[in-house]
Amino acid sequence: MNDNLPELRDIHLPDGVSAWPPAYGWWVILAGILGILLAAWLFSFLRKKSKKLYALHLLRNIHCNNTLDSAVQMSIILRRICVFKYPAAATLFGREWIEFLNSKCKSKLSGKTAELLMNAPYIAEKGAPFSSADVIRLRQFCQAWIGENL
Repeated sequence: MNDNLPELRDIHLPDGVSAWPPAYGWWVILAGILGILLAAWLFSFLRKKSKKLYALHLLRNIHCNNTLDSAVQMSIILRRICVFKYPAAATLFGREWIEFLNSKCKSKLSGKTAELLMNAPYIAEKGAPFSSADVIRLRQFCQAWIGENL
């Protein structure tokens, strides 16, 4: 019976548990975290984009035969955006208002177009020295300003 004793192998321990590859549960947790982060980013992106699209939609829907009414409505849209994004600018008027708008946009507002935006709410309809070209330039400025600030 002692003859088989030298042929026995010694007891060996199995390999240790490795950290890689992780178990399926860890993959599910990682996918869930990535999904939540992606959903949060997408929600934030769409929220910012929707404000811009809504403002541009309002601007596109200004269809007035009167240049002063169009300018007043564009001014209202710009003011609403400023109250939302730059609350300190809500009290600005006149030259300060135009300078503020110019400081926040690459394209600048000047000349008769600036006067139109600045004075439209206060001018009588009969004495308006502005043309439809001024309104078109003002609309282009508003589109550029909204595009850069929202």
